[in-house]
Amino acid sequence: MNEILSTADLYDERGDELASIPLQFQDLGGRSSFSGPVRTVKCFEDNALVKTVLGTPGDGAVLVVDGNGSLRTALMGDMIAESALANGWAGVVINGAIRDRLALAKLPFGIKALGSNPKKSTKTGRGEVDVPVVIDGVHIEPGNMIYCDPDGILVEP
Repeated sequence: MNEILSTADLYDERGDELASIPLQFQDLGGRSSFSGPVRTVKCFEDNALVKTVLGTPGDGAVLVVDGNGSLRTALMGDMIAESALANGWAGVVINGAIRDRLALAKLPFGIKALGSNPKKSTKTGRGEVDVPVVIDGVHIEPGNMIYCDPDGILVEP
């Protein structure tokens, strides 16, 4: 994020042009404010597509991962996050869990997730990339802009 406007100020300025995700995400990366165009992965307890997508050039994008809110397995850990950072991603929003919390907190990378679990996910590659997702009633499509900071997450259609 350009550090110019907080999500609260952005909402005050633009109001209902923006959708606010009410679900309470935790800030788990070393950068708590980040924004960018959205890419998406829809998966359930399987992080193969997350790893694949974050291993490609991010060009400042934010990967929104709809893991259906599952906290039973982690969808990202330190090695995938380091790859994402090296590939120019601005951050990730994971409707699910991560692992390696202490290592992730040291990375200058935006990470919002519901929580953590040390258990690895499966790696079959099941899921979809760059499809519309819905998180807590908010529709998010590839190409939307997303703004994240400690106050929450705003999506611009």
